[in-house]
Amino acid sequence: MRVGFAGTPEFAVRALAAIHAAGHTIPVVLTQPDRPSGRGLALAASPVRRHADRLGLSTQQPRTLKDAASRAALQAIDVDVLVVAAYGLILPREVLDWPAHGCLNIHASLLPRWRGAAPIARAIEAGDATTGITIMQMDEGLDTGAMVQSRSIDIGPRETAGSLHDRLALLGAATIVDVLAALERDGHLESRPQPEAGVTYAAKLGRADAAIDWNAPAIAIDRKIRALSPSPGATATWRDDAVKLWDALALDAVPVPASGAAGSDPGRVAAVGPAGIDVVCGPTREPGLLRVVEVQPAGGRRMPAAAFAAGRRITPGARFGPGTP
Repeated sequence: MRVGFAGTPEFAVRALAAIHAAGHTIPVVLTQPDRPSGRGLALAASPVRRHADRLGLSTQQPRTLKDAASRAALQAIDVDVLVVAAYGLILPREVLDWPAHGCLNIHASLLPRWRGAAPIARAIEAGDATTGITIMQMDEGLDTGAMVQSRSIDIGPRETAGSLHDRLALLGAATIVDVLAALERDGHLESRPQPEAGVTYAAKLGRADAAIDWNAPAIAIDRKIRALSPSPGATATWRDDAVKLWDALALDAVPVPASGAAGSDPGRVAAVGPAGIDVVCGPTREPGLLRVVEVQPAGGRRMPAAAFAAGRRITPGARFGPGTP
């Protein structure tokens, strides 16, 4: 089949590679324009653009698909279906209607849960036990299209957004190849509308999401740190300097050493040892401890929290501040 592809980040590269390996003709690859990157702010191509170049595929990088000229360049290309994976531009109705069999989106959640921009991070942050991939027929709504196929995987107890991203990218690639094989074999795809119950939205991650609030339960902070790893990273403050927390473990069952009213001082260091820095967390009535295992001071490298504590002479009774948006 003639399969168009639209995607930008690493998540989409696996799918593009799998579609190419399956023997489909890929007449065009759509990806975001090159962006400034690094300290020198030199223009850098997207991961999908770089992979398409390695495969010798033709790429287009329109800044918008809202104008007729951009759409005309696409509509002149004959494609049976367009596969979309984390592309980053809204597809207007004229583009959705362009391929003979419409547009298929690879979405990193079990729809209708976690529609939107950050389904992987939000699933970890919420403490979900499972997630997966949904292939849907795209419409003009926000991830509201009819579902063609879904596959689920368990979320590990210490899963980070980075590790879950990689597993879902592989699952998405395998699933879209199977869906395309069914379309080629049968000439059509069966789909079913998304249920109205269970809809949640995965809002895009912003600066405010990265800030640690020590008044939150330890387990919630643990999940936040894993949900924001490797990007953008969860942040707290130490003596007014930002510090990223890369690894931590909730220790809710461990009694909190008293210091004034029990649980009244979230952010206080309760203990320091080779395993890390134990910090008091909320809520006030049921305080718990978060063992901070790996950190990164501003302008520095990632390091064990024990080394950070030794270098800054952190002792019990000291206090971490909240992250700043």
